[in-house]
Amino acid sequence: MANEPDRINNFYVKGGIWIDSESGPFLGAGRVELLKRIQEHGSITKAAKSMGMAYRQAWHLIESMNVKVANPLVKTSSGGKGGGGATLTAEAVKMIAQFEKLEAAFIAFMKTQSEDLSI
Repeated sequence: MANEPDRINNFYVKGGIWIDSESGPFLGAGRVELLKRIQEHGSITKAAKSMGMAYRQAWHLIESMNVKVANPLVKTSSGGKGGGGATLTAEAVKMIAQFEKLEAAFIAFMKTQSEDLSI
């Protein structure tokens, strides 16, 4: 119609990265964020709470990652006088770095592909 404004859509490529194993999902953005928050807070409980996640769900995610690798990504210590806690292993730090490198490359790929769209 004559009085309607032209509608222009800006299309772009969108996606996400997951590292899977034969036995299911291993690492994605949410799990990486959980690991980083465990590193920051030194606690699964505090990490989960900071993400609005139940402790049980966080523990399940950690266990599902730990059983898929030779060495666990998260080590826990029991409570007591000084309190318990959780720490990342060197393997976890390496996995985070690898995931972030892969994700950066994927973001660059999506940006390039978005610029090349002719829709």
